Amino acid sequence: MKKSVLIISVLAIIKLIVQLTGNRNYGFHRDELLHLSVSEHLDWGFMEFPPLIALIGKMSYALFDYTLMGTRLFPTIAGVAMLVLCCLMAKEFSKNNYATLLAGICFLAFIPFYRNHTLFQPVAFDQLFWTMGFYFLVKFFKSEHRRYLLLTGLTLGLGLMTKYTILVWALGIFIGLFFYKKAALFRDPWLYIAGLLSFCIFLPNVLWQFENNLPIVRHLAGLDEAQLSKIHPMAFGLEQLEHGFTFVVSLFGVYFLLKTDQFRSIGMAAVVIFATMWILQAKSYYVFALYPVLFSAGAAQLTNMLQHRAWFWKPTIAAVILLPSIPFIPYATPMLDITSFTTYAQLESKKGRVILTGDYADMFGWEEQVALVDSVFQSLSDEDKRKCVIWAENYGEAGAIKILGKKYGLPNPISRHGSFWKWGYGDANARVWISLGNEKPSVENVFEETELVKIIYHKYAIGEENGIPLYVCRKPKVDIEQWWKDYEPFIFD
Repeated sequence: MKKSVLIISVLAIIKLIVQLTGNRNYGFHRDELLHLSVSEHLDWGFMEFPPLIALIGKMSYALFDYTLMGTRLFPTIAGVAMLVLCCLMAKEFSKNNYATLLAGICFLAFIPFYRNHTLFQPVAFDQLFWTMGFYFLVKFFKSEHRRYLLLTGLTLGLGLMTKYTILVWALGIFIGLFFYKKAALFRDPWLYIAGLLSFCIFLPNVLWQFENNLPIVRHLAGLDEAQLSKIHPMAFGLEQLEHGFTFVVSLFGVYFLLKTDQFRSIGMAAVVIFATMWILQAKSYYVFALYPVLFSAGAAQLTNMLQHRAWFWKPTIAAVILLPSIPFIPYATPMLDITSFTTYAQLESKKGRVILTGDYADMFGWEEQVALVDSVFQSLSDEDKRKCVIWAENYGEAGAIKILGKKYGLPNPISRHGSFWKWGYGDANARVWISLGNEKPSVENVFEETELVKIIYHKYAIGEENGIPLYVCRKPKVDIEQWWKDYEPFIFD
């Protein structure tokens, strides 16, 4: 027991150190700015996602203000908790400490988790609830204590308030339970009590969705049109192969679960979840929450296979899984400062810009945008300041003004993008509008007077935030309230 605690503790500390090192660098990601923005509008739901991320954001602000390290501590804690649960499941599958170690090594070797557990996004907490759900089911199948069913129901309810993808997890578990003791669990009232608990937790968001004309349907339709429909049918499966050695371990995990009567329902659930995600042409990372339980089961299976070859194969397999992944960690979490990273990644400057990956590029440029908006705002007369609206084109720009603009004392921005649209257009009778990111045709369609202040560029920022205009506008020539209302069908464009 003491040895397994030591193993798990060391692995958790390694994970924590790596994540904290990455958390301090660069700036807020555009999605983080949105998630912090919704925390100032607590509700039972939002246009893009369920409400739990806003509550966590509110807690983060109360404890750490809007600091990068403080905000990112929460997804990091979720990631460390997942690692611990992964190791604990391996201990349930196999009493051998090597299985516990190997499961943790697989977790550390899985590069996407470093990205997922850096950014303040629902995905980190979604993955945690998937992993908790599997852990409680494993405990139930071993002990048959009904409290684990209730804990599974509680976990599902919280997961539904985090990210709707956990519905696929629930579908997989529902089908998988038919393979547990010939579906005997469906005759147990505690299963339905657990389901009712989940539904009661989720119900406020369901009601919110209907009260707001089901924005999730429009959001998913927009997501499908813009991204999912363009994904090649084979892409989902092929992208799993990019994580070669850990993927092999996960296959051993599926085999272990399917051949073990006690856990066959989890194996069937895993197959159903993977197949459903593939059929739906989901993004590859949607299924990453499935891997911790498969790493645990795969580690148990490999441990069983290596019982008579321990002296050579056990350390060799652990090294083969972990060592090749280490050079790729700086690509997933910003452990290196930007100058060191561009050198490490051999990125060259072209026409004054360095092309970073989407996530890293989305962490740059916001501070400069806010500072420029503030300089324009401060140049206004006191009367114009009191009657000024800052209009941002997308949620990243609006989130930057809302969150980073607090230290400048800027007024809250408006935007017609996603949840910002729901929060309204501000002062329809404003004397001055500062427009950030809206192109010339857009501002000229609304205002009689438009003055281009500057075209904004940034060496590291993503392409869509380079070459964006900043205008000062006056004298609206449209009815602002109607203009705002008419844009509702396009808020996810």
